[in-house]
Amino acid sequence: MSAYNEGRRMPDKIEVFGKGTKIQHGKLNNRVYLIKIQKEDYPEVLDFISKIAEEHSYSKLFFKVPGWIVPALLKERFIIEAQIPAFYNKKADVFFMSKFLTQERLLNKEDDMLISLSKQLYEPDTSEMEIEVPDEFNLVAPDSKDAEKVADLYKQVFDSYPFPIFDPKYIKHTMENDVKYFGIETGGKLVALSSCEIDRKGQNAEMTDFATLPEFRGRKLSVLLLKQMEKIMKEDGISTLYTIARLNSPAMNKTFIRLNYKYSGTLINNTNISGKIESMSVYYKHV
Repeated sequence: MSAYNEGRRMPDKIEVFGKGTKIQHGKLNNRVYLIKIQKEDYPEVLDFISKIAEEHSYSKLFFKVPGWIVPALLKERFIIEAQIPAFYNKKADVFFMSKFLTQERLLNKEDDMLISLSKQLYEPDTSEMEIEVPDEFNLVAPDSKDAEKVADLYKQVFDSYPFPIFDPKYIKHTMENDVKYFGIETGGKLVALSSCEIDRKGQNAEMTDFATLPEFRGRKLSVLLLKQMEKIMKEDGISTLYTIARLNSPAMNKTFIRLNYKYSGTLINNTNISGKIESMSVYYKHV
């Protein structure tokens, strides 16, 4: 079990159950997130999660799971909010499944933003995004010695985040556990960041943690980062790329849509980011 204090709000805890099932839970996101399940831990882990949710009065269960467990979860009144085909080793699908434990968590969704996303998907911007790195910017690969700078940039961009990225110790921990960071600097200052959370066994990676300082937005720095991430992941033998993007960030959704990521669903009221719980959209690309 590990937990990190990020200095503003207590982040959710990450626990390992049984033979390696990974769970995150806490009041920040007000949910239990089943990040990865080991078959040997089923069905005991479901009872464990139910007890946690009841004990802390969480309002959502959110699971990322392979297909073999889907029928059992549907029987327990879970719904499929998103699905990515050929996610594990170019073969097995992954399912993002949720159970809403309160009416409020399900019903109070961002209707206007869902309509806006629908328009983006129906009439996608197909213009090319072949852009070069401007002369004043440099692509960099932050490592453990840069953990303080990485955490500091995230503090400047987000009021809250579902994982403790404001803590340099956590950043170093992720760097040692198959998370690669990508950055853009100008004048020696780190101004934009992103990361790839890599599952080498499953040959997939989450394209995540995008952040740009306010004064540098509108320069398509996220596009530059994403293209670099795709290049490195392809070289590393990763076959499926995916992201969980904020519904309330049209620019971020637009970036993935224009770079030919496929939309696969929206996770309603799922994640505490930038100070409140928001809905998140799932996109993927096979490379």
